[in-house]
Amino acid sequence: MTTYQPYVIEGENRPNQTVIICDHATNTVPDFVNGGNLGISTTDMARHIAYDVGALGVSRRLAGHLNAPLVYSNFSRLVIDPNRGDDDPTLVMQLYDGTIIPANRNISEGATELRKERCYRPYHTALENLLSQRTNPIILSIHTFTKKLNGYAQRPWHVGVLYSEDERMAKPLIKQLQMQPDLCVGDNQPYSGHLPGDTMEYHALQRNRIHALIEIRNDLIETEADQNEWADKLAPIFAEAIKTTQEQEA
Repeated sequence: MTTYQPYVIEGENRPNQTVIICDHATNTVPDFVNGGNLGISTTDMARHIAYDVGALGVSRRLAGHLNAPLVYSNFSRLVIDPNRGDDDPTLVMQLYDGTIIPANRNISEGATELRKERCYRPYHTALENLLSQRTNPIILSIHTFTKKLNGYAQRPWHVGVLYSEDERMAKPLIKQLQMQPDLCVGDNQPYSGHLPGDTMEYHALQRNRIHALIEIRNDLIETEADQNEWADKLAPIFAEAIKTTQEQEA
């Protein structure tokens, strides 16, 4: 019997000070969560509500280009969202973009605590352990967003860079992206770059680590070929922004 592992680290010994993370990498529902079924359709489990479509493929190839380690979660954001604070009311979503999540509707404190213990905390512990092994690590968090939420206008951006108080990495990265004539770039779009207690606040802001969160529109990276193309496009942009940031910090 295979033991469930809530996170994966690839390239742990790669030398780059940059660490790539992917909070919403998979739509896995572990067996200990409602028998491995949240009560929604396979169609919904393949949507953005369950994971960041295309993000893992981009993250893997990007990590290879940068010779950097990658850490990603191995549970659906509908099981428990690793990019939320421990006490965030949306940590276990009951309704998301028009879909009710039956297994979450009347979840008990004990069931929530089990998901924290088996998924949420091990992921963040592993990430922090990896970051602490590096001197002045830089965090690049890869996410994707849907082109249109129910009841909202279509989102025009191809890629967005999210941040809050710390702009050291975000601004050089936005500048590099805006130099690409074929990209529509969001500056803290399609939404604000700060949630209290989220991954970037916990692992970066509270520890003064250079970081940026990148959002790619998921209809642009549905296939492996598209994911590779975007990673190939972004890698030199990220490398230049990292270099600029490190020079400014020196």
